[in-house]
Amino acid sequence: MALARADLESLLRTRHLDRTLTTAQPVRAADPEYATAPTGVDRLDACLDGGLPRGQLSELIGPRTSGRMTLLVQLIAAATRRGELVALVDALDMLDVASLAAAGVALDRLLWIRGHVVVHAGPCRDLNQRAMEQAIRALSLVLQAGNFGLVVMDVAEAPHDAIRRLPFTTWLRLQRMVEGSQTSALLVGTAPIARSPAGLTLKLDVASRAGVCLPAPMGSASHVGQVQGRVIRARAPVPSDTRATFATQGHVHV
Repeated sequence: MALARADLESLLRTRHLDRTLTTAQPVRAADPEYATAPTGVDRLDACLDGGLPRGQLSELIGPRTSGRMTLLVQLIAAATRRGELVALVDALDMLDVASLAAAGVALDRLLWIRGHVVVHAGPCRDLNQRAMEQAIRALSLVLQAGNFGLVVMDVAEAPHDAIRRLPFTTWLRLQRMVEGSQTSALLVGTAPIARSPAGLTLKLDVASRAGVCLPAPMGSASHVGQVQGRVIRARAPVPSDTRATFATQGHVHV
């Protein structure tokens, strides 16, 4: 663990993000203005009462065809536009950086941690499990570093077995790390994983996402479509399960 933290500190210094390790900024999550992190999608933010809750572990789930990745890119772009730091633990190393740039993500404010979990592990299941555990350790170190506005762990294409084999206490430990901070922590998957009692689940449906093409930066294509999803809250004035339809805009590098 000490070696892993040293590697993370070195990476943060290289990216000029090392102030996250040394600067104790005031926690703003208690301020109503900063209690949520807007997603950048107005209709969705209205359903979420402002955005993703800070100081909580939430989840974004849905199959590959649901618009899950498009929405995730918009979340990252919105956070960097606000000047916040974002960390993404990409467990399967599947991120398309060119599409992030086309969507307006400030790449100099993004810490991208690339994992090596594989979709079809075959007889190498134990190696896959160790890779998943390393991804969890990286996520833990980032949360401990602090001062990230959004921290994401994307395990959407990981084998279900690799996720199920993680101890349940893994998620409790991550919840404790993010509580009381200004960070919105988000797990991305195809099925429910874990969330804080005051976190939320944004479940996207399989749906036809017909849309229109818009002008986009050279070398990319822009597409606007409709996404259907449910916002599920376990702890609210009244526990809620709200269905919503909202527009997303994706950018694909060509």
